[in-house]
Amino acid sequence: MTTTEAKEEEGPPEPGFPNCATWVAKWLCPNLEREIKRTFEWCPQWWDHPEAVQRLEALWRAWEFLRLDPGTGMSTWWVDHADAHLALLCNPDIGPFGHCHTTHGRDVAALRATEPPDDWPHWVTEPDTKSAPPRPRTSEHDAEGRPRDPITSDGRAQHG
Repeated sequence: MTTTEAKEEEGPPEPGFPNCATWVAKWLCPNLEREIKRTFEWCPQWWDHPEAVQRLEALWRAWEFLRLDPGTGMSTWWVDHADAHLALLCNPDIGPFGHCHTTHGRDVAALRATEPPDDWPHWVTEPDTKSAPPRPRTSEHDAEGRPRDPITSDGRAQHG
């Protein structure tokens, strides 16, 4: 039996940490050396920010995978994963922790989404060879394909 075959029989390696929360508390926070100021914002209640939870979970999973790479795994994790996610997460202007400068806060409403129209081009996400091609959109039509009201020279919609 080869070494590769033996490793395959053993199954996947045990994670270094049992979950994302433990990893954040025991590995990520102790290994980040950042001064909390208006250019970098961290929230100790990161678990109360849905975007942060998703990004930190992704970081933890990537860390678990790349920590096993004896070559450039950890460098790849820092440069390709941590730097990008942490720059956005901890950005006080656009990141989810931006409202937590002195106290935890979530005073930003979640983004809205509306249902797409029935003739929305599902081919974008679902392959379907039977449906008609998407209807072309022009500046005379809104996002739902309805004709727009003509615009007058002063920028107001002209209703007919």
